[in-house]
Amino acid sequence: MKLKALLLALSVISVSAFAQEKVKYSKDQIKKMETYFFNEGFTIPSPKKISTIIMKDGTVSKGYCSKVDSKKGQIYEIAIKDSTTKKQMTFNAENVSEMYIYPSNVEKIAKVGKYFGNIRNFGTKKLTKNTNGENIHFVNQTVSLKNKKDDKEFLMQLINPEFSDIISVYYDPRAKETGGFSIGGSPQLGGGVIKSYYVKKGDKIMWLHKDDFEDNYDFLFGDNAEFMKKYPKKSVDWDYFSFLVNEYTEMTNG
Repeated sequence: MKLKALLLALSVISVSAFAQEKVKYSKDQIKKMETYFFNEGFTIPSPKKISTIIMKDGTVSKGYCSKVDSKKGQIYEIAIKDSTTKKQMTFNAENVSEMYIYPSNVEKIAKVGKYFGNIRNFGTKKLTKNTNGENIHFVNQTVSLKNKKDDKEFLMQLINPEFSDIISVYYDPRAKETGGFSIGGSPQLGGGVIKSYYVKKGDKIMWLHKDDFEDNYDFLFGDNAEFMKKYPKKSVDWDYFSFLVNEYTEMTNG
């Protein structure tokens, strides 16, 4: 037992040491790490396309969205008109397991305009994430909004569905972005980096702001020594967050 305890302590020390080492990256590596891997965030369902709501008891309802009620941008109630019976139905988030909706065209157009409004987007984001015709996935989560409010169940958009099996990242509709500057009405230079998300790992879900990224780095990635050696927290930046979640997932899953 003593030997096991010693080995565990040495492992923790080793991982901690990795986290303090500085690693220098090439321009190509930095460009890759700045790539935005998350899906675009949407909050307004299209009233013209069929939404799918799956209840906690397994019941499935499909219909056209007629109303959405939100708190701090997160959905706690949604109403649809049944696509077959035309009956109006209202669902509270506490009874819903997950939901699939199509974003409204108005919101998609606004996102495209925002994409072209910042030069940084051209090298880090894919325009197709704003314009594709696929539905988007909302999942019931019990969370404290901005880590300050009482826990409540909301339908939150999962924005990393392709690599969410260890760390799930949810859209924060009220997130602010880093500032940049524009000359004579031209597209903005710099800035445009989203400052916060809701992040879940294991049983813990929290509102993660860029200012708290370093404090939570070990919790998010510290159980993978190989990752921590390659991407120690003193060498990376919040701008790389989506890349880091994707890379950590791939390295952990092997």
